[in-house]
Amino acid sequence: MWLTDRLRGCRMFGFLLGSTLAGAGTYYYILEEYKVSNELLTEDIYALQAAVQKIHAYVATLEDKMEAMEKKKK
Repeated sequence: MWLTDRLRGCRMFGFLLGSTLAGAGTYYYILEEYKVSNELLTEDIYALQAAVQKIHAYVATLEDKMEAMEKKKK
């Protein structure tokens, strides 16, 4: 009888240890995936910002040219 009680205690300890290790492994895996996706998103945001700035400069140039053409017509 004492042997079955000891085995039950070992099984419970093993289950808790295994669950804790699996949870910790999952946590660090998700944390690493979050870091990678966050870096990729940041890079995309910077690329989008650069593209918007180029378009803004291009539109400003076109507006200046349109104003110059309208002044020539008058």
